[in-house]
Amino acid sequence: MTSVRWWVVIPKRQHFNAPSFDNPPSTLDNPPRPMASVHLDNVTKIYPNGVAAVDGVSLTVADHEFVALVGPSGCGKSTTLRLIAGLEAPDGGTIRIGDRDVTDVPPKDRDIAMVFQNYALYPHMTVRGNLSFALRLRRMPGLLTRLRHPGRARAVRREIDDRVNRAADLLDIGTLMDRKPRDLSGGQRQRVAVGRAIVRDPAAFLFDEPLSNLDARLRLTTRAELKRLHQRLRTTTVYVTHDQEEAMTLGDRIVVMRDGRIQQADPPLQTYHSPLNRFVAGFIGMPPMNFFDGTLAVLDNRLTFVEEGGSGPPAASKTGALTSSELTLHEKGFRVALPSVAPWIDGRMVGRVGGRVVLGIRPEHFSLSPIRSEAGLVVSAPLDVRLTMIEPLGGNADLYLRTAGHDAVVARVDAMASGRLPEVGSSVRVHVDLRRVQLFEPGEAGMNLSLEPQSSGRSATELAHAMA
Repeated sequence: MTSVRWWVVIPKRQHFNAPSFDNPPSTLDNPPRPMASVHLDNVTKIYPNGVAAVDGVSLTVADHEFVALVGPSGCGKSTTLRLIAGLEAPDGGTIRIGDRDVTDVPPKDRDIAMVFQNYALYPHMTVRGNLSFALRLRRMPGLLTRLRHPGRARAVRREIDDRVNRAADLLDIGTLMDRKPRDLSGGQRQRVAVGRAIVRDPAAFLFDEPLSNLDARLRLTTRAELKRLHQRLRTTTVYVTHDQEEAMTLGDRIVVMRDGRIQQADPPLQTYHSPLNRFVAGFIGMPPMNFFDGTLAVLDNRLTFVEEGGSGPPAASKTGALTSSELTLHEKGFRVALPSVAPWIDGRMVGRVGGRVVLGIRPEHFSLSPIRSEAGLVVSAPLDVRLTMIEPLGGNADLYLRTAGHDAVVARVDAMASGRLPEVGSSVRVHVDLRRVQLFEPGEAGMNLSLEPQSSGRSATELAHAMA
C-alpha cells in the first residue's frame, strides 16, 4: 500500500496587519493623538422618490470637537451621519476626514467607529467577545503567521486584551465581561456598544441616537457618562439626536437641521439666546418660545408691537406716554413699547413699521413679580392674562395663559417666590423681561430681526420721530 506524505510549506515572508511592537499603538492612558476633523462640502442626498434628504449641507467638525446634529424627524440628521460613515453614497459634494477625501471610500476604510440606536451587539458573543471582535478581525495574524511567529501572535493578543480591559475599566463594565447581551440591561448594552467603539481608537466617533431606547433616568446618567468620556478621550464626535436638551448638554456646538438644510450651527447657549430664525427659536428650548403675531407701529413716539387683532388707542401712563415698562392688554390684543436701549432698534426698522412681525418671549422670561436690573431699575412690563392651567414642577411651575389673540402661552415661573400660585380661571398679572424679547419676520423660518447689526447712529426715540 502506498503511503502518502503531507507537507506544510511556510513561506519565508508573511505580511500581516499587526502593530509594530517596537512602536506600539497608543493606549487609552496615553495622551490623545491628534484626531481628524470632518468636512462636508455642499453634500446632497436625493432619494429615488425625489426627496432631498440632505440638501447642500456644508459643515466642518474640528479636531476633538463634539458636534450634535439635532432636529425633528425627517430633517436629514441621520442621513447626514450615514453619509459621513459611508453607509449612504452622496449624490453631490465631497466628504473629508482629516486630509483624506473619503467620498467614495468604503466604510471599513474610513477609520471611524459608529454606535447605533439598537446597540448592534453580537448576541452569541460575550461582552469581552463583542469588545474585542473588531480588533481581532483587523489585527490577529493568520494560522501560518502564528506558526512562524508565535511570539508576535501572543503580543498581538496581549495588546487586544489590554485595550479591552482598559475600555471596560473606563466604562465600569469589568464585572460584565463574561455575560451575553441578553443578560444585560439597556444601559449596560449601551456602554458595551460605546466600549466597542473606544477600543478601535478611531479618528472619529459617530453616534446615531444612542440613548433613545433608555428610560428617562438612565438617559440622564448615561448622558453624563458620555460627557465625561469625551472630556477624557477628546475624540472628534458627531452625535445625532432628536432631543434638543440632549444636544444642548453634550455638544460643543449644536447643528439645527430642517428639511435637509442646516438652520444654525453655533455653541449651545448662543443658539439658545440668539436663534437665527423662528424655527430654531421654537425648536431649541423646552417649553418652546412663545410667539405672538402682530404688527410694528409707532405710538406716542415709541416703536410698539401690537398683537394681531389689537385696536383702540394705547393705554397711557400717568405722564400721558406709553413707556417701555408698560405692557397693556386691551379687549382685542396687547401692545408693548419696545425698549429704547435695544441695540437692534435702528434704521432698518423704518421699513418694517406697519408690517407684520412676530414677537418671541421664552417661558422663563415671565415672572409673577416685577423684574429689576442689577441697578435696581424695573426692566419688565406687566401683562394681564387669563390662567387656564398649571403644571407644578417642584421649584417651578408652568402657567398656561390666554391673551386676546393667543390661547397657548406658557410662562415658567418660580413657584416658591410668590408663596402661592394663582387659581386656574382667574385673571393674572405676569411680568415680561423686556431685555429678552425678540422680533422675527413672519413665517415658520422667519429671520430674527433682533440680531440685525446696528447701522444707524440715531437713538430709538429719534427714529420714532422720523417714522411718525
